[in-house]
Amino acid sequence: MNFAERLQSLPSVAHLASVDLLDASGALVASIHNQPGQAGSLAVYWALAKQHGGTITPEAAALGLQWYAEHTADALAHPGKHPNIDRLVEWSRGTASFLVRPHNA
Repeated sequence: MNFAERLQSLPSVAHLASVDLLDASGALVASIHNQPGQAGSLAVYWALAKQHGGTITPEAAALGLQWYAEHTADALAHPGKHPNIDRLVEWSRGTASFLVRPHNA
């Protein structure tokens, strides 16, 4: 399944304005907004969090890399081009989990 097909299978994020990603101490790591260029990532991170108890675990991050499909290979070949994928690459290699805090639209 390519990325566009995967997005069609994920839960809607129409009700979300954004999500915040928080580390174990509650510090803000990043925010992903429901806007062009980020809406697909919002859907991926939101679906991962819903499946993993509101957090992105290393296992969830690895699954997210599969969901990004062809974009993951591009991100690995061009670090920094896809920061939301780069983050999942890093998280998939670690042990920490990150809380996903939604903000409704």
